[in-house]
Amino acid sequence: MPEEKICPHCQKTKERSEEEYTKLLNRLSRIEGQIRGIRGMVEKNAYCTDILVQVSAVTAALNAFNKELLANHIRTCVANDIRDGKNDVIDELVNILQKLMR
Repeated sequence: MPEEKICPHCQKTKERSEEEYTKLLNRLSRIEGQIRGIRGMVEKNAYCTDILVQVSAVTAALNAFNKELLANHIRTCVANDIRDGKNDVIDELVNILQKLMR
């Protein structure tokens, strides 16, 4: 796992297990490949519905990524913050759930 870097746009960071890190990156790599495939289809003037089917597959893959990341977040960050008395994490969780459900 690479050294922890702090994103200049984020206030918080999370140290992930090697397994979680690998799973998330593998999912993102597959999604990236699907996106490149869609770009290739557009470049080759593929039929619209064929492209739309692939876009739907990417959407499903991104949803699966979100579900896995959210589950990990609740099990670790949210649970730990609640145990530490940092109940503002509940408002943060509600806010992110509302954004994901748009």
